[in-house]
Amino acid sequence: MPFDGVVTKCIVRELSDMLPGGRIEKIFQPEADEIILNIRAKGQNLRLLLSASANYPRIHLTNTVKDNPAVPPVFCMFLRKHISGGRIIDVNFMDYERIVVLRIESVNELGDMLEKKLIIEIMGRHSNIILTNNEDKILDSIKHVDSDISRVREVMPARPYVLPPSQDKQSPEGLDVEQFINSAVNSGMNIEKYLLNGIKGFSPLLCREVCFRAGVEGKMPASELGEDALNRLKTALADIIYPAAHDEFYPCILLGEKQGFESEPADFHCLKITHWQNAKYLPSMSQVLDMYYSTKDRIEHLKQKKSNIIKVLNNSIDRCNKKIAIQQDTLRDVADREKLRLFGELITANIYCIPENAKSVSLQNYYSEKGEYVEIPLDENLTAQQNAQKYYRQYAKAKSTYLNTSKQLEESLRELEYLESVLQMLENCTSPQEIDEIRNELAEQGYMSLRKKANTKGKDASTSPLHFKSSDGIDIYVGKNNKQNDYLTLRLASPNDIWLHTKNIPGSHVIIKKSRQDIPERTLMEAAALAAYHSKAKMSSNVPVDYTNVKHVKKPGGAKPGMVIYENYKTINITPDESIIEKLRTGMN
Repeated sequence: MPFDGVVTKCIVRELSDMLPGGRIEKIFQPEADEIILNIRAKGQNLRLLLSASANYPRIHLTNTVKDNPAVPPVFCMFLRKHISGGRIIDVNFMDYERIVVLRIESVNELGDMLEKKLIIEIMGRHSNIILTNNEDKILDSIKHVDSDISRVREVMPARPYVLPPSQDKQSPEGLDVEQFINSAVNSGMNIEKYLLNGIKGFSPLLCREVCFRAGVEGKMPASELGEDALNRLKTALADIIYPAAHDEFYPCILLGEKQGFESEPADFHCLKITHWQNAKYLPSMSQVLDMYYSTKDRIEHLKQKKSNIIKVLNNSIDRCNKKIAIQQDTLRDVADREKLRLFGELITANIYCIPENAKSVSLQNYYSEKGEYVEIPLDENLTAQQNAQKYYRQYAKAKSTYLNTSKQLEESLRELEYLESVLQMLENCTSPQEIDEIRNELAEQGYMSLRKKANTKGKDASTSPLHFKSSDGIDIYVGKNNKQNDYLTLRLASPNDIWLHTKNIPGSHVIIKKSRQDIPERTLMEAAALAAYHSKAKMSSNVPVDYTNVKHVKKPGGAKPGMVIYENYKTINITPDESIIEKLRTGMN
């Protein structure tokens, strides 16, 4: 859980500087467990988000705008009745617990000024947003918790508000670091667990940071620590606690693996996290939280939007592979078809030498240089002529099967190539519009049903191919889906432009616009790197990339989007280099 007690203190300090005296002008509930307060404070219009989501509970200022339900939920209406128009007195938190309290004064229906508390408890699946009066009696909450749900603590209207059960941890402020670390030896726990179970407000991330700074293995039993390691732990822990206690915060997003052209946020904090290689620092904790959760939400939305299409593609690929396996088995079954013709011809040539009712006959193979004898099975109930005709019929059937199945196999292999190319393009999509374009392409090809669209004026704007400038200032274009691949190769490109594609690997079409006689080798290598990066082999090394003039690239009649054939090509091997891609990306249009 990245939203720990130290982060809670940081966000409360920020909100305490901005919200007191602010007027709550509007209240919305865009999600079942999320409240937005529009606040006018110190000449600014602010949006305060409170979320009791089981996965992402939090409180911070936000610039993200969501659609609200046409009919406000009951809790939203209740808050509007009690605190709309109210003024925020202050924002508090409770000694590194993840509980934030907004004290609000508002006028009731009789004109009396009353104080209320809006409390957000950030506790995973037990998170809640609770409104109480000034005597700590619960007026209502976004989640009701009765005795059937929890025998320890009820959260229901008219019940007294009681703090969640204490975890018996020590506050970082006032912690005797010397004694605390010395006691670790007899705790029976590893170091990270000891820190996590013993100090309020510490998350696993902070515990790992303490161990990293101390140069000790966090999973090591505390009992195995020597005196030197214990001393390093004391120093590291004190160095973590000091900025937290003195409000020396450095809000940052910790970045993880890349999703398309951006790194997915993996975590966040308000202290310097030195064991994380890629951190992005921002001016405020609210900005960090808003960017972290909005990016997470956007990436999650993209994953969900892709998931149904991926399922369709994987099912189609599985079906295609099964079809190919059956077709290959069929071809193996008729691989000896020429033997059937040979048997028929040898029987015909020796028809008067074959005794009646024979079960087999050994005949010399006149078509072989060695002239060896061939043993031919016969149907004893048929004449020699009838046996010959039987073999001719079997041969004709096998030949027909071979020709038809070979054609079907060729079509199946092309279909598999197409489906794998679409899957690769889908994985690289970074926007809902790009995903919709691929869905529409699949619908046009009969793999998915078309979604009904609301009546809108004009047509949805389609996305454009990626446009790069090489180090030599030459334009390079990369298709993001098969329709864009067709557009680049068949319409945008001129006959003498350079076309690139990974060899026998699903990927994007890449075009180098040839504005001069010769393309510099550096530009060619950069374009090849782009082709390899925007392919299924982006994580591989020595990726083969074919290139040729566009005039040597043709689209067969009836071929699926993005499918072409080409000739007169050369091949270069290249390993996709992230630094080259980043350099080219900075010059993108």
